[in-house]
Amino acid sequence: MAIELTPTHKNQLSKWIGSSKTHKFTLLYKISRDGCNAQTFHSYCDNKGPTITVFYNTNNSVYGGYTAVSWNSNGAYYTDANAFLFKLKFDGAEQPMKFPNKTNGTSAIYGASGYGPTFGGHDLNSFTKSINKSGTHFPLNGNTNRLGATYDFQGQNYNSVMNGHLQVLDLEVYHVEEQQLLQKPWIQNVDWSSQLEEEIKDKVATYKPLPGLDLQQARILLVGQVGAGKSSFFNTINSIFRGHISGQANTGSAEHSLTTAYRMYQVRDGYAGKPFNFRLCDTRGLEEDQGIDDHDVDYLLDGHVPDRYKFNPSVPLSPDVIGFLKHPTLSDKIHCVAFVLDVSTVDVIPEKVLERIKAMQVRMNQRGVPQVVLLTKIDRICEEISDDVSKVFFSPAMKESVDKVAMVMGLPRSNILPIKNYECEVELDQNTNILSLLSLRRILHFVDDFLYNKLDEIEVDQLKKVKIGD
Repeated sequence: MAIELTPTHKNQLSKWIGSSKTHKFTLLYKISRDGCNAQTFHSYCDNKGPTITVFYNTNNSVYGGYTAVSWNSNGAYYTDANAFLFKLKFDGAEQPMKFPNKTNGTSAIYGASGYGPTFGGHDLNSFTKSINKSGTHFPLNGNTNRLGATYDFQGQNYNSVMNGHLQVLDLEVYHVEEQQLLQKPWIQNVDWSSQLEEEIKDKVATYKPLPGLDLQQARILLVGQVGAGKSSFFNTINSIFRGHISGQANTGSAEHSLTTAYRMYQVRDGYAGKPFNFRLCDTRGLEEDQGIDDHDVDYLLDGHVPDRYKFNPSVPLSPDVIGFLKHPTLSDKIHCVAFVLDVSTVDVIPEKVLERIKAMQVRMNQRGVPQVVLLTKIDRICEEISDDVSKVFFSPAMKESVDKVAMVMGLPRSNILPIKNYECEVELDQNTNILSLLSLRRILHFVDDFLYNKLDEIEVDQLKKVKIGD
């Protein structure tokens, strides 16, 4: 996907800017789109109020500066005690640091018609006049010859923030404005009470697949990138019904998927209780060059893959594999697919991963298998949600992310379900439980839709046979 500021980075910047509110970031200027030209920058950004300037360099480092005063072309320095420089990433790793102004705001920014965004004098001068693109990057001709003169770099330097150069893949300037929570939630009728939690728990616990199909358990396939939270979703649902935080499925941070086997997890009613009438099926995390492929998806959807089958990239899944179900029934097949996406990284999902997801969706649509998206890590994109999960449906940032994912995935907005998995918590939280249970109940409704279609097919086939018999 295109280079742009991620929801996580927006949330971090919002905290640094301050106030008790989140902020809306509106893109004003982007050199890959608008050209790297000082006059163009000023025509788009002058007199627009507070802005964030972001550099994305060729080493996958992200840094920049904030000013609360407007850019202008007057050829003068401007005072801004709220201005600061920052770094968000260095060599691809998250390294958020804020570098505040140390001169009581004097010489915070410099505005001149021949200069691009310039902070201090010159802690960070982006470019002058016009820069042509060279291959995949822009070799900016600005300088940092007074780095640390106006802003406190706290021991950091040109090399540890900017990799010792000003070669960037992109540079953006965003208008920043305070953003209130919505007056009305964009999903209503959620009262976030213990009564609601118990009601939804009971509906999930007593769920039974549509009668007349000889089906004991619904099967829900979890698909997503490494680290998005597939296994954590099972652990979260499992924890709710266990009554304590559970880590039955292997989770954590790793370069490659920690899920190496296909697992058809059962959720039980309490400790060692009876399994519910659904299974959450976990599989390898998606990567650009690893993870389940198109043939694996076909076999998974059609119910050929046995529980605990271990994926081996060097030995493709085939009918010759031990345990391969050659004649699966409707009970063995997948009845709904839940794509699991990290909402804080949806803007930077690799193109190859998106292509794989789209290819999978084609196969799912051919079989009529419904799809939803579980948006995880919602507390990373909105401070209010981080403080209180029940604010999720009042958050403009969350609504914007849901709308964006719906468009990218080609699904209705009602199919995009925000959740927060248990990751670092040691105790259960009522609102976290409610949000996850609401999403699971919604998924089970989609399962029923799929089964109703199957029942219709069976009844049509039976009528055809009767007519032929007549």
